[in-house]
Amino acid sequence: MLNNEKNFYENHKEELRAKYLGKRIVIANEEVKGAYDSDAEAMTEALKTLQPGTFMIKFVTPTDEEAVQRFMSRVYV
Repeated sequence: MLNNEKNFYENHKEELRAKYLGKRIVIANEEVKGAYDSDAEAMTEALKTLQPGTFMIKFVTPTDEEAVQRFMSRVYV
């Protein structure tokens, strides 16, 4: 699911970084549908024209470090 969108980002990430660095981009059908300043704005605008599950929101960063996800919890074990 969303493999085409992931592959599109990977294959075009340098040009996407040059154009959209620091933005959240909406990718659907192997093209950028929009660029936004926040996840909420990207989601709200994408849902106006696209069905849930048919698009990907990607935060464009200067390195590949975004591939690493960190989750924090306020619970100490």
